[in-house]
Amino acid sequence: MLNAVWSEELDADSRRRVREFLSAVREADGKPEADGFSGGKHLLASADGELVGYAFLDTEGDSFGRQVAELFVHPAHRRKSFGAAMVRMLPSENLRVWSHGDHPAAARLAEREGFSRARELLVLHTETGSWPEPVLREGVRLRTFEVGKDEQAFIDVNARAFDWHPEQGSLTVEELKATENDPWFDPAGFFLAENADGKVVGFHWTKVHPPNPKEFKGEPVGEVYVVGVDPGAQGGGLGKALTLAGLRYLSELGLRQFILYVEGDNAPALAVYEKLGFTRYQVDVQYAR
Repeated sequence: MLNAVWSEELDADSRRRVREFLSAVREADGKPEADGFSGGKHLLASADGELVGYAFLDTEGDSFGRQVAELFVHPAHRRKSFGAAMVRMLPSENLRVWSHGDHPAAARLAEREGFSRARELLVLHTETGSWPEPVLREGVRLRTFEVGKDEQAFIDVNARAFDWHPEQGSLTVEELKATENDPWFDPAGFFLAENADGKVVGFHWTKVHPPNPKEFKGEPVGEVYVVGVDPGAQGGGLGKALTLAGLRYLSELGLRQFILYVEGDNAPALAVYEKLGFTRYQVDVQYAR
């Protein structure tokens, strides 16, 4: 019998159990990268005293006010209807649920429970390591991000560039400053484009992932984390130039594996990345009722 309980706070023992649980899931699936989730609500599902399922509900939700859930079943306890039971405990309205890797089992479960595909987030990959020099339009220069100086300018451009995006456009200065304390944050790999007036009009924020033995030949991976251009500065190839600047930097670090995430319906961005040698590697799906 499944015993599932929602909690807003996890005690030390529950956090340990969740970390061990997610480690087992990552060993089987390669995801999630994190060892835990913070904030929101946590659903711990147990059977015979063993943690067999875990779900995290982001109650603050995305930029459009939709709650977003991540749900996992322990690899040793799949095909036992635990996932379906947990899905039925999620909010019935205004909800999105992620399926990382677009697993067929998740698709079948979503269909049975009345969900449909609402969003596809593509993971593109390349091993191309020779990138041309970026070509900038007249009056535009590139420089790297300065901690303590550029936070507001970046957030302002980011909000305008991603006002349509469910997550990226709502990033705040406080959240950015918190990220600056993360081990992976590297201002030397965070590029800003300035116009002739010294105004930030675009950016490319890169990220380096540690090796994952199940992916990319077990090598560290450089990510085109986010590229954005102010709507008033679009055209003229600034997005491509920023992308190349970041890729050249990642190559100089000795990386040979490169990825990026892009919305499946973002045809202009897909065209740019495909011309740079990126191909589809994986798709993450968001389901909605």
